[in-house]
Amino acid sequence: MSPDFLRPVRLVITGITIVFAAASGNAESAHGIAMYGDPALPPDFVSLPYANPDAPKGGKVVFGNTGGYNSLNPFVQKGTSPWQLRFWTHESLMGRSWDEPFTLYGLLAESVDTAPDRSWVEFTLREDARFSDGTSVTIDDVIWSYEILGTEGHLRYRGLWGKIDSIEQTGPRSVRITFNEPDRELALIAGLRPILQKAQWEGKDFANAPLQDIPLGTGPYLVDSYEAGRYVNLRRNPDYWGADIPFRRGTMNLDEIRIEFYGDGTVLFEAFKAGELTAVREFNADKWDTQYTFPAIQRGDVIKTEIPHGKPSGMTGFVINTRKALFDDWRVREALMLAFNFEFINDTITGSAQPRITSYFSGSELAMQPGAATGRVEELLLQFEEDLLPGTLEGYSLPEGDGSARNRANIRKASQLLAEAGWTIQNGMLRNAEGKPFTLNVLLQQGDSEGETAIEIYSRALERLGIQVNIEQVDSAQFTGRTGDLDFDMTFFRRALSLSPGNEQRLYWGSDNADSQGTRNLMGVASPAVDGLIDAMLASESREDFVAATRALDRVLTAGRYVIPIWNFDVGRIAHAKELKQPEVLPIYGDGPEYMPQVWWYEP
Repeated sequence: MSPDFLRPVRLVITGITIVFAAASGNAESAHGIAMYGDPALPPDFVSLPYANPDAPKGGKVVFGNTGGYNSLNPFVQKGTSPWQLRFWTHESLMGRSWDEPFTLYGLLAESVDTAPDRSWVEFTLREDARFSDGTSVTIDDVIWSYEILGTEGHLRYRGLWGKIDSIEQTGPRSVRITFNEPDRELALIAGLRPILQKAQWEGKDFANAPLQDIPLGTGPYLVDSYEAGRYVNLRRNPDYWGADIPFRRGTMNLDEIRIEFYGDGTVLFEAFKAGELTAVREFNADKWDTQYTFPAIQRGDVIKTEIPHGKPSGMTGFVINTRKALFDDWRVREALMLAFNFEFINDTITGSAQPRITSYFSGSELAMQPGAATGRVEELLLQFEEDLLPGTLEGYSLPEGDGSARNRANIRKASQLLAEAGWTIQNGMLRNAEGKPFTLNVLLQQGDSEGETAIEIYSRALERLGIQVNIEQVDSAQFTGRTGDLDFDMTFFRRALSLSPGNEQRLYWGSDNADSQGTRNLMGVASPAVDGLIDAMLASESREDFVAATRALDRVLTAGRYVIPIWNFDVGRIAHAKELKQPEVLPIYGDGPEYMPQVWWYEP
């Protein structure tokens, strides 16, 4: 049988595209799809393993956000919206299980089909899927959602659109997406795009809609009321269409959720102590041990819960803007890392209670291994040998201080590297051959007390090197605007990573978007090695090859000296009212935003 005969033949009949394929038997309709292998849960699963299908419904809770908001549309680039809305008010065709590295199960879609080579994916909608206004979700809504998000939506949604060759209706409730390049992950990414209602936006400017134009969703919660920048109140939709599907059983149990906004973390914490908030996440281990002793905890009205996880550390720290000529020399970046006295700073801020992040995927099997690269990792790296910085192949580890405030040995090393890069002390200041002083502008968001303390200690070390440090603290709106415009030398940075990294890696550190306004590649990485290793990771057909490619990528990013890492959030810490309960089974991803409050419940 010739290859041409195996290709689908498309016929358009009364406006509906029907697909006939002699090879269609190669695809199998399924209740879920995994990146590698098969989904862990069977077709007849009752609920996600970390959800309690018998959890009671009810209760009102109040959470706190810092900063403010000027938009209730989380799907566009313009404005700042409460991050929770993406998870609580809208849904996608498939939903992710947080107890598997990367597996999706049916949500708006009842089934998924895909070609053996994942060159296309086909979803079949559930017949009873509904928007919050009671109207049915249609294939027309699905196709429009992919297009509008891919062309006018937030940057996080645009990458997929460029990889879609065609998207077309294949039946009354089914849609097929064909990709223009081989990539195993695209079928899963396609399943996670939020679905919006096309009719709501007819004649409206989606990308620049005013605050009151709140996108209709299919999710369990509706925006009930709001006051711009102060609060958003959500209530559970009593007519929510998906309450009984397996993916939703035991989830979204709370009747009402209110999000209050505070100027900074200190004010938010005081509000929690006063009983105005139901739960908070705490990221400072020392504060957790020393300041969570207030009367409500002593009475037992507030419970301290620690939740372990198995996900990578991700990267948290101070990112360096390498687009600026000042920082395009790796020796300068290494000198900045040597001057950052982590051991002393960590002891000052967390009481040395939190370990340091050692690489982007540290704490997981995807992390680079100590010492020189070997085996498949070395093979992958040698393809880009000319692009690799010192330490990538031989082995690189972060500078360690002596724990003292002066950190003399590392300051001497930093001074030597700066001299090699052409920076010497002239008239009491560090200057280059042209006499231009070395000035570092650090951008921080107001209310980031830990970041401010870390930078104040750091600036004293930099001043001993002759570097002038300017610290700018701006409100959340200015911070978003300045980082979006790439207007900083150094700023606070947080990038969470999963056990199944994929196409989002191109957004985080791919060269294509390195200089784009609003890019997530804040450090400005533009490296053939990084791009090539992301490609190798995405093209992997086995878990072993995937792990090797990710470890190689981890080496290149870490040895790139793009971010000065700080502490690792190795345990989730949630303080909450005693009425909030959680299931006994914990997902491998721990206490992420998809866990609390999604599978918690209120029990008076």
